Amino acid sequence: MKFAQDPASDTGLNHSLLRRKMWVGFLVVWGPGLLVMLADTDVGSLVTAAQSGAQFGYKMVLPDLILMPILYFVQEITVRLGIVTGKGHGALIRERFGRGWAFLSAGTLFLTAVGALLTEFVGVAGVGDLFGIPRVISVPVAAAFLVGIAMTGTYPRAERIGIALGLAELVFIPVMIMAHPSFSAIANGFGQLPLHNGGFVLLLAANVGAVIMPWMIFYQQGAMVDKGLTRAHIAAARRDTAFGSVLTQFIMVVMVVTFAATIGVSHPGATLNTVGEMSLALRPYVGVVAAKVFLGIAMLGAGLVAALVASLAGAWGLSEAFGWKHTLNAKPDRDSAKFYATYTLAHVLGAVVVLLSLDLIRLVIYVEVMNSLLLPIVLGLLLALEAKALPETFRMRGVYRVVVTALCVIVMGFGLYVIRTLV
Repeated sequence: MKFAQDPASDTGLNHSLLRRKMWVGFLVVWGPGLLVMLADTDVGSLVTAAQSGAQFGYKMVLPDLILMPILYFVQEITVRLGIVTGKGHGALIRERFGRGWAFLSAGTLFLTAVGALLTEFVGVAGVGDLFGIPRVISVPVAAAFLVGIAMTGTYPRAERIGIALGLAELVFIPVMIMAHPSFSAIANGFGQLPLHNGGFVLLLAANVGAVIMPWMIFYQQGAMVDKGLTRAHIAAARRDTAFGSVLTQFIMVVMVVTFAATIGVSHPGATLNTVGEMSLALRPYVGVVAAKVFLGIAMLGAGLVAALVASLAGAWGLSEAFGWKHTLNAKPDRDSAKFYATYTLAHVLGAVVVLLSLDLIRLVIYVEVMNSLLLPIVLGLLLALEAKALPETFRMRGVYRVVVTALCVIVMGFGLYVIRTLV
Protein backbone atom coordinates (compact mmCIF):
# COMPACT_ATOMS: atom_id res chain seq x y z
CA MET A 1 0.00 0.00 0.00
CA LYS A 2 1.35 3.44 -0.97
CA PHE A 3 0.89 6.56 1.08
CA ALA A 4 0.80 10.08 -0.27
CA GLN A 5 3.84 12.12 0.67
CA ASP A 6 3.38 15.09 2.97
CA PRO A 7 4.75 18.15 1.08
CA ALA A 8 5.56 19.85 4.37
CA SER A 9 7.67 16.92 5.53
CA ASP A 10 9.44 16.82 2.14
CA THR A 11 10.25 20.52 2.44
CA GLY A 12 11.52 19.96 5.95
CA LEU A 13 13.74 17.14 4.69
CA ASN A 14 15.19 19.38 1.97
CA HIS A 15 15.94 22.11 4.51
CA SER A 16 17.59 19.52 6.77
CA LEU A 17 19.79 18.27 3.93
CA LEU A 18 20.68 21.85 3.00
CA ARG A 19 21.69 22.66 6.57
CA ARG A 20 23.74 19.48 6.73
CA LYS A 21 25.56 20.39 3.51
CA MET A 22 26.23 23.88 4.85
CA TRP A 23 27.74 22.48 8.05
CA VAL A 24 29.86 20.00 6.08
CA GLY A 25 31.13 22.87 3.92
CA PHE A 26 31.84 24.90 7.05
CA LEU A 27 33.91 22.10 8.57
CA VAL A 28 35.82 21.47 5.33
CA VAL A 29 36.97 25.07 4.90
CA TRP A 30 37.23 26.49 8.40
CA GLY A 31 40.25 25.78 10.54
CA PRO A 32 43.53 27.13 9.13
CA GLY A 33 42.65 30.78 9.71
CA LEU A 34 41.32 30.18 13.21
CA LEU A 35 44.28 27.98 14.12
CA VAL A 36 46.97 30.37 12.90
CA MET A 37 45.29 33.29 14.68
CA LEU A 38 45.07 31.40 17.96
CA ALA A 39 48.77 30.61 17.55
CA ASP A 40 49.44 34.32 17.04
CA THR A 41 48.31 34.89 20.64
CA ASP A 42 51.31 32.97 21.92
CA VAL A 43 53.13 33.14 25.25
CA GLY A 44 55.10 36.23 24.28
CA SER A 45 51.94 38.02 23.14
CA LEU A 46 50.09 37.23 26.38
CA VAL A 47 53.02 38.43 28.48
CA THR A 48 53.11 41.63 26.39
CA ALA A 49 49.36 42.14 26.93
CA ALA A 50 49.71 41.59 30.68
CA GLN A 51 52.60 44.06 30.82
CA SER A 52 50.56 46.60 28.85
CA GLY A 53 47.67 46.39 31.33
CA ALA A 54 49.95 46.51 34.38
CA GLN A 55 51.88 49.57 33.20
CA PHE A 56 49.30 51.63 31.30
CA GLY A 57 45.91 50.35 32.41
CA TYR A 58 43.28 50.32 29.68
CA LYS A 59 45.17 52.54 27.25
CA MET A 60 46.30 49.58 25.11
CA VAL A 61 42.77 48.27 24.52
CA LEU A 62 42.09 50.53 21.52
CA PRO A 63 45.39 49.71 19.73
CA ASP A 64 44.71 45.99 20.16
CA LEU A 65 41.28 46.44 18.59
CA ILE A 66 42.78 48.40 15.68
CA LEU A 67 45.20 45.53 15.03
CA MET A 68 42.30 43.20 14.10
CA PRO A 69 41.99 44.40 10.48
CA ILE A 70 45.78 44.46 10.06
CA LEU A 71 45.91 40.78 10.99
CA TYR A 72 43.13 39.98 8.57
CA PHE A 73 44.52 41.96 5.62
CA VAL A 74 47.93 40.26 5.75
CA GLN A 75 46.69 36.71 6.31
CA GLU A 76 43.94 37.07 3.70
CA ILE A 77 46.67 37.43 1.08
CA THR A 78 47.96 33.97 2.02
CA VAL A 79 44.45 32.58 1.54
CA ARG A 80 44.34 33.75 -2.08
CA LEU A 81 47.93 32.74 -2.79
CA GLY A 82 47.48 29.22 -1.42
CA ILE A 83 44.08 28.48 -2.95
CA VAL A 84 44.55 30.08 -6.37
CA THR A 85 48.10 28.81 -7.05
CA GLY A 86 47.84 25.53 -5.13
CA LYS A 87 51.40 26.08 -3.87
CA GLY A 88 53.00 26.87 -0.54
CA HIS A 89 54.76 30.14 0.21
CA GLY A 90 58.29 28.76 -0.15
CA ALA A 91 57.46 27.00 -3.41
CA LEU A 92 56.07 30.22 -4.90
CA ILE A 93 59.14 32.20 -3.85
CA ARG A 94 61.39 29.62 -5.52
CA GLU A 95 59.27 29.64 -8.68
CA ARG A 96 58.99 33.41 -8.99
CA PHE A 97 62.26 34.72 -7.55
CA GLY A 98 64.71 31.80 -7.77
CA ARG A 99 66.39 29.34 -5.43
CA GLY A 100 68.51 31.98 -3.71
CA TRP A 101 65.52 33.86 -2.35
CA ALA A 102 63.79 30.58 -1.58
CA PHE A 103 66.74 29.34 0.49
CA LEU A 104 67.04 32.69 2.27
CA SER A 105 63.34 32.68 3.03
CA ALA A 106 63.37 29.04 4.18
CA GLY A 107 66.44 29.51 6.35
CA THR A 108 65.08 32.57 8.09
CA LEU A 109 61.72 30.85 8.47
CA PHE A 110 63.32 27.87 10.18
CA LEU A 111 65.19 30.20 12.54
CA THR A 112 61.99 32.02 13.48
CA ALA A 113 60.18 28.70 13.91
CA VAL A 114 62.85 27.47 16.33
CA GLY A 115 62.80 30.90 17.97
CA ALA A 116 59.04 30.62 18.44
CA LEU A 117 59.51 27.19 19.96
CA LEU A 118 61.98 28.67 22.43
CA THR A 119 59.41 31.26 23.50
CA GLU A 120 56.62 28.70 23.82
CA PHE A 121 58.78 26.22 25.72
CA VAL A 122 59.76 29.01 28.10
CA GLY A 123 56.02 29.44 28.72
CA VAL A 124 55.57 25.69 29.24
CA ALA A 125 58.46 25.70 31.71
CA GLY A 126 56.86 28.64 33.53
CA VAL A 127 53.53 26.82 33.83
CA GLY A 128 55.36 23.76 35.11
CA ASP A 129 57.08 25.90 37.73
CA LEU A 130 53.66 27.12 38.92
CA PHE A 131 52.72 23.56 39.82
CA GLY A 132 56.11 22.39 41.01
CA ILE A 133 56.99 20.42 37.86
CA PRO A 134 60.68 20.73 36.90
CA ARG A 135 61.34 22.00 33.39
CA VAL A 136 63.45 18.88 32.68
CA ILE A 137 60.10 17.07 32.74
CA SER A 138 57.60 19.63 31.43
CA VAL A 139 59.56 20.76 28.37
CA PRO A 140 60.50 17.28 26.99
CA VAL A 141 56.94 16.03 27.56
CA ALA A 142 55.53 19.01 25.65
CA ALA A 143 58.02 18.45 22.80
CA ALA A 144 57.15 14.73 22.59
CA PHE A 145 53.42 15.57 22.57
CA LEU A 146 53.82 18.01 19.69
CA VAL A 147 55.94 15.60 17.65
CA GLY A 148 53.33 12.90 18.23
CA ILE A 149 50.54 15.08 16.83
CA ALA A 150 52.29 15.33 13.46
CA MET A 151 52.88 11.60 13.30
CA THR A 152 49.15 10.79 13.20
CA GLY A 153 49.15 11.05 9.42
CA THR A 154 46.22 13.45 8.89
CA TYR A 155 46.10 17.22 8.65
CA PRO A 156 42.48 17.51 9.91
CA ARG A 157 43.36 15.71 13.15
CA ALA A 158 46.37 17.94 13.78
CA GLU A 159 44.19 20.97 13.05
CA ARG A 160 41.45 19.91 15.48
CA ILE A 161 43.97 19.27 18.25
CA GLY A 162 45.62 22.64 17.61
CA ILE A 163 42.32 24.54 17.72
CA ALA A 164 41.33 22.77 20.96
CA LEU A 165 44.64 23.79 22.52
CA GLY A 166 44.28 27.38 21.34
CA LEU A 167 40.70 27.72 22.60
CA ALA A 168 42.02 26.90 26.08
CA GLU A 169 43.10 30.54 26.18
CA LEU A 170 39.42 31.47 26.57
CA VAL A 171 39.36 30.03 30.10
CA PHE A 172 40.94 33.31 31.20
CA ILE A 173 37.66 35.13 30.61
CA PRO A 174 36.32 34.18 34.10
CA VAL A 175 39.48 35.71 35.61
CA MET A 176 38.71 38.98 33.82
CA ILE A 177 35.16 38.90 35.20
CA MET A 178 36.46 38.19 38.72
CA ALA A 179 38.76 41.21 38.40
CA HIS A 180 35.68 43.51 38.15
CA PRO A 181 37.00 45.89 35.47
CA SER A 182 35.54 49.39 35.36
CA PHE A 183 33.64 50.00 32.12
CA SER A 184 33.92 53.75 32.53
CA ALA A 185 37.68 53.41 32.99
CA ILE A 186 37.86 51.28 29.84
CA ALA A 187 35.95 53.96 27.92
CA ASN A 188 38.28 56.66 29.26
CA GLY A 189 41.27 54.59 28.15
CA PHE A 190 40.04 54.77 24.55
CA GLY A 191 40.76 58.49 24.51
CA GLN A 192 44.22 58.26 26.07
CA LEU A 193 47.18 57.35 23.91
CA PRO A 194 50.31 58.74 25.62
CA LEU A 195 52.52 58.68 22.53
CA HIS A 196 54.88 61.12 24.26
CA ASN A 197 55.73 58.35 26.76
CA GLY A 198 58.66 56.26 25.55
CA GLY A 199 57.59 53.23 27.57
CA PHE A 200 54.09 53.27 26.05
CA VAL A 201 55.46 53.64 22.51
CA LEU A 202 57.80 50.72 23.11
CA LEU A 203 54.95 48.49 24.28
CA LEU A 204 52.83 49.68 21.36
CA ALA A 205 55.64 48.73 19.00
CA ALA A 206 55.90 45.33 20.68
CA ASN A 207 52.15 44.78 20.22
CA VAL A 208 52.27 45.78 16.56
CA GLY A 209 55.47 43.88 15.86
CA ALA A 210 53.99 40.73 17.36
CA VAL A 211 50.89 40.83 15.16
CA ILE A 212 52.54 39.29 12.09
CA MET A 213 54.91 36.39 12.69
CA PRO A 214 56.85 35.09 9.64
CA TRP A 215 55.73 31.53 10.32
CA MET A 216 52.06 32.55 10.27
CA ILE A 217 52.27 33.41 6.57
CA PHE A 218 53.98 30.15 5.65
CA TYR A 219 51.61 28.10 7.80
CA GLN A 220 48.29 29.41 6.50
CA GLN A 221 49.30 29.23 2.86
CA GLY A 222 50.64 25.70 3.35
CA ALA A 223 47.47 24.70 5.19
CA MET A 224 45.32 25.93 2.27
CA VAL A 225 47.23 23.57 0.01
CA ASP A 226 47.35 20.61 2.42
CA LYS A 227 43.62 20.89 3.01
CA GLY A 228 42.91 20.81 -0.73
CA LEU A 229 40.76 23.94 -0.85
CA THR A 230 39.57 25.28 -4.22
CA ARG A 231 38.64 28.72 -5.53
CA ALA A 232 35.04 28.04 -4.53
CA HIS A 233 36.23 28.04 -0.90
CA ILE A 234 37.89 31.48 -0.94
CA ALA A 235 34.93 33.34 0.60
CA ALA A 236 34.57 30.81 3.42
CA ALA A 237 38.34 30.82 4.04
CA ARG A 238 38.23 34.60 4.30
CA ARG A 239 35.47 34.35 6.92
CA ASP A 240 37.56 31.80 8.83
CA THR A 241 40.48 34.22 8.82
CA ALA A 242 38.32 37.19 9.82
CA PHE A 243 36.80 35.29 12.73
CA GLY A 244 40.24 34.21 13.90
CA SER A 245 41.52 37.80 13.69
CA VAL A 246 38.72 39.02 15.95
CA LEU A 247 39.08 36.14 18.40
CA THR A 248 42.84 36.41 18.86
CA GLN A 249 42.74 40.15 19.52
CA PHE A 250 39.78 39.65 21.85
CA ILE A 251 42.01 37.34 23.90
CA MET A 252 44.68 40.05 23.97
CA VAL A 253 42.09 42.57 25.18
CA VAL A 254 40.98 40.14 27.91
CA MET A 255 44.57 39.96 29.19
CA VAL A 256 45.05 43.74 29.05
CA VAL A 257 41.77 44.41 30.88
CA THR A 258 42.43 41.76 33.55
CA PHE A 259 45.82 43.09 34.53
CA ALA A 260 44.70 46.72 34.17
CA ALA A 261 41.84 46.06 36.61
CA THR A 262 44.11 44.38 39.16
CA ILE A 263 47.77 45.22 39.51
CA GLY A 264 47.35 48.09 37.06
CA VAL A 265 45.19 49.83 39.69
CA SER A 266 47.08 48.94 42.87
CA HIS A 267 50.65 48.99 41.51
CA PRO A 268 50.69 50.80 38.15
CA GLY A 269 53.97 50.43 36.33
CA ALA A 270 54.73 46.99 37.78
CA THR A 271 56.97 44.74 35.68
CA LEU A 272 55.66 41.32 34.62
CA ASN A 273 58.09 39.17 32.66
CA THR A 274 57.25 35.58 33.58
CA VAL A 275 54.27 33.31 34.14
CA GLY A 276 55.14 33.19 37.83
CA GLU A 277 55.13 36.99 38.16
CA MET A 278 51.78 37.17 36.38
CA SER A 279 50.29 34.63 38.78
CA LEU A 280 51.63 36.45 41.84
CA ALA A 281 50.18 39.72 40.54
CA LEU A 282 46.68 38.21 40.25
CA ARG A 283 46.53 36.29 43.53
CA PRO A 284 45.38 39.17 45.78
CA TYR A 285 42.45 39.85 43.47
CA VAL A 286 41.19 36.47 42.21
CA GLY A 287 42.69 34.03 44.69
CA VAL A 288 45.65 31.65 44.59
CA VAL A 289 43.81 28.76 42.93
CA ALA A 290 42.18 30.81 40.16
CA ALA A 291 45.42 32.66 39.45
CA LYS A 292 47.37 29.42 39.05
CA VAL A 293 44.82 27.20 37.34
CA PHE A 294 43.26 29.60 34.83
CA LEU A 295 46.52 31.35 33.99
CA GLY A 296 48.29 28.00 33.70
CA ILE A 297 45.69 26.56 31.32
CA ALA A 298 45.63 29.70 29.16
CA MET A 299 49.43 29.96 28.89
CA LEU A 300 49.87 26.23 28.26
CA GLY A 301 47.27 26.28 25.49
CA ALA A 302 48.85 29.38 23.94
CA GLY A 303 52.33 27.89 24.07
CA LEU A 304 51.41 24.50 22.62
CA VAL A 305 49.27 25.76 19.73
CA ALA A 306 51.90 28.33 18.74
CA ALA A 307 54.65 25.71 18.94
CA LEU A 308 52.62 23.36 16.72
CA VAL A 309 51.90 25.99 14.07
CA ALA A 310 55.38 27.52 14.05
CA SER A 311 57.16 24.17 13.73
CA LEU A 312 54.83 22.98 10.96
CA ALA A 313 55.36 26.24 9.10
CA GLY A 314 59.13 25.85 9.41
CA ALA A 315 59.07 22.28 8.15
CA TRP A 316 56.72 23.15 5.27
CA GLY A 317 58.79 26.15 4.20
CA LEU A 318 62.11 24.32 4.28
CA SER A 319 60.64 21.36 2.40
CA GLU A 320 59.20 23.66 -0.28
CA ALA A 321 62.53 25.38 -0.81
CA PHE A 322 64.36 22.06 -1.29
CA GLY A 323 61.56 20.30 -3.14
CA TRP A 324 60.94 17.64 -0.49
CA LYS A 325 57.61 15.86 -0.13
CA HIS A 326 55.71 17.59 2.66
CA THR A 327 52.22 16.80 3.88
CA LEU A 328 50.51 15.76 7.09
CA ASN A 329 48.05 13.65 5.11
CA ALA A 330 50.46 10.72 4.99
CA LYS A 331 52.26 8.95 7.79
CA PRO A 332 56.07 9.11 7.82
CA ASP A 333 57.74 7.10 5.06
CA ARG A 334 60.91 7.26 2.99
CA ASP A 335 59.59 10.04 0.75
CA SER A 336 58.43 12.30 3.60
CA ALA A 337 61.29 11.45 5.98
CA LYS A 338 63.07 14.79 5.50
CA PHE A 339 59.89 16.77 6.23
CA TYR A 340 59.15 14.88 9.44
CA ALA A 341 62.81 14.94 10.47
CA THR A 342 62.88 18.73 10.09
CA TYR A 343 59.70 19.07 12.15
CA THR A 344 61.11 16.84 14.90
CA LEU A 345 64.54 18.51 14.87
CA ALA A 346 62.97 21.92 15.48
CA HIS A 347 61.33 20.64 18.67
CA VAL A 348 64.50 18.94 19.87
CA LEU A 349 66.59 22.08 19.31
CA GLY A 350 64.02 24.28 21.02
CA ALA A 351 63.71 22.02 24.03
CA VAL A 352 67.48 21.60 24.46
CA VAL A 353 68.19 25.35 24.25
CA VAL A 354 65.49 26.15 26.84
CA LEU A 355 66.78 23.47 29.19
CA LEU A 356 70.36 24.77 28.88
CA SER A 357 69.60 28.49 29.03
CA LEU A 358 70.10 30.28 32.33
CA ASP A 359 68.53 33.57 31.26
CA LEU A 360 65.22 32.69 29.62
CA ILE A 361 63.83 36.24 29.57
CA ARG A 362 66.81 37.54 27.63
CA LEU A 363 66.41 34.55 25.31
CA VAL A 364 62.83 35.59 24.55
CA ILE A 365 63.98 39.17 23.85
CA TYR A 366 66.54 37.91 21.35
CA VAL A 367 63.80 35.93 19.60
CA GLU A 368 61.60 39.04 19.34
CA VAL A 369 64.50 41.04 17.87
CA MET A 370 65.12 38.31 15.29
CA ASN A 371 61.46 38.24 14.25
CA SER A 372 61.44 42.03 13.90
CA LEU A 373 64.52 41.92 11.69
CA LEU A 374 62.78 39.56 9.29
CA LEU A 375 59.48 41.43 8.95
CA PRO A 376 60.62 43.62 6.01
CA ILE A 377 61.78 40.54 4.09
CA VAL A 378 58.70 38.47 4.86
CA LEU A 379 56.09 41.14 4.18
CA GLY A 380 57.99 42.47 1.19
CA LEU A 381 58.02 39.03 -0.44
CA LEU A 382 54.36 38.52 0.44
CA LEU A 383 53.31 41.72 -1.35
CA ALA A 384 55.56 40.89 -4.31
CA LEU A 385 53.99 37.45 -4.66
CA GLU A 386 50.50 38.92 -4.45
CA ALA A 387 51.36 41.20 -7.37
CA LYS A 388 53.15 38.63 -9.53
CA ALA A 389 51.91 35.10 -8.73
CA LEU A 390 48.15 35.72 -8.82
CA PRO A 391 46.01 36.21 -11.93
CA GLU A 392 44.89 39.80 -12.28
CA THR A 393 41.30 39.01 -11.21
CA PHE A 394 42.55 37.80 -7.80
CA ARG A 395 44.91 40.71 -7.05
CA MET A 396 44.23 43.67 -4.80
CA ARG A 397 43.16 46.82 -6.58
CA GLY A 398 42.54 50.50 -5.96
CA VAL A 399 42.14 51.91 -2.47
CA TYR A 400 42.20 48.46 -0.88
CA ARG A 401 45.66 47.80 -2.28
CA VAL A 402 46.95 51.17 -1.07
CA VAL A 403 45.55 50.61 2.45
CA VAL A 404 46.94 47.08 2.81
CA THR A 405 50.37 48.10 1.49
CA ALA A 406 50.50 51.09 3.84
CA LEU A 407 49.57 48.93 6.84
CA CYS A 408 52.31 46.43 5.96
CA VAL A 409 54.84 49.27 5.80
CA ILE A 410 53.67 50.47 9.24
CA VAL A 411 54.07 46.98 10.71
CA MET A 412 57.57 46.73 9.26
CA GLY A 413 58.40 50.17 10.65
CA PHE A 414 57.30 49.25 14.14
CA GLY A 415 59.27 46.03 13.91
CA LEU A 416 62.40 48.00 13.09
CA TYR A 417 61.60 50.40 15.94
CA VAL A 418 61.58 47.45 18.37
CA ILE A 419 65.08 46.52 17.18
CA ARG A 420 66.37 50.08 17.66
CA THR A 421 65.05 50.25 21.21
CA LEU A 422 66.15 46.80 22.34
CA VAL A 423 69.61 46.53 20.81
